Amino acid sequence: MAAPSLLVITDRQNTTLPFDEVLVQVLNAGCRWIMVREKGLATVELCPLVATIQEAASAFGATISINGDYTAASIRGIRAIHLPQGHPVPAIRRVMGAQTLIGVSAHSVAEAMQAAAESANYITASPVHETQSKPGYGPALEMDGLSEIVAAVRIPVLALGGVTTENAAACIRAGAAGVAVMGSVMRSETPGRVVSDLIAALATQAS
Repeated sequence: MAAPSLLVITDRQNTTLPFDEVLVQVLNAGCRWIMVREKGLATVELCPLVATIQEAASAFGATISINGDYTAASIRGIRAIHLPQGHPVPAIRRVMGAQTLIGVSAHSVAEAMQAAAESANYITASPVHETQSKPGYGPALEMDGLSEIVAAVRIPVLALGGVTTENAAACIRAGAAGVAVMGSVMRSETPGRVVSDLIAALATQAS
């Protein structure tokens, strides 16, 4: 199978290092998929940040996706969008084009099946574990819940929420196609090392 995916989600308000330094470190460490998730920014504010990330990512051939704001994605020429649960995937695809990569957040088997039925390309299943980024958000799926979601759909599932270097491989063994991380990278004093360690942990499950 292909190597498991690592998706790093941005949270510029909660970084230990300057955001630009975090970005440089994660890309140099091997991250090739970044989701821009900056809920506090209006489209006009988000676009310059996206442009900065695009410029940094272009040298690495990294994929950039945007969480929620498909207007900003369209303005910046990005054909990858991640939607909260309940947003109409077919309508967004009609606006953005048939080839757009669309992911959807799912927190249960029912939500995952709905996203798959609407032709989402992938889902994030969360929270797999309790997470500092969203304390009290759950209940946690744990490995059994993650496995149930994977078994219920035919599209890739990324494990999200409390994913660490210690449990990333277990997520892949449970059937996830990859993992998504935010707080463990954004809040780290050594985000590049966190990414390197996650990639190494995922590589143990690739064959």
